[in-house]
Amino acid sequence: MTQQKQQGFTLIELMIVVAIIGILAAVALPAYQDYTKRAHVSEGITLGASAKAAVTEYYVSEAGWPADNTAAGMPVSTTITGNAVTSVEVDDGVITVTYNDKVESGKTVVFTPSVAGTGSIKWTCNAGTVDAKYLPSNCRGS
Repeated sequence: MTQQKQQGFTLIELMIVVAIIGILAAVALPAYQDYTKRAHVSEGITLGASAKAAVTEYYVSEAGWPADNTAAGMPVSTTITGNAVTSVEVDDGVITVTYNDKVESGKTVVFTPSVAGTGSIKWTCNAGTVDAKYLPSNCRGS
């Protein structure tokens, strides 16, 4: 009679594989959550870009900053929404993008205009209340 050789993994080998997968998941999950929040913040910055165009156009034609969304020729702030954005508001030329709980409820990014010596408009992205780690590099530390 020939002896059959046992095949398969031992319990220790399976436990090691499960432990390795657990460690990888523990590292990957927070990184993925940060990535998705950064993507949602970018959505708000994109919505803010259309507001920048409206504010710039108003400044060029009226030589001053629009008082609100209506003056800038934009819809009411709460109607400018996205997947993670609850509003885009203009207040004396300053644009405030407010996020919902997909980023952190009520957190904001603020864009402030200024006129350079050449007459061109420069936009400064202020962090507002959104954590800096979720902002694009051009908004960090400015």
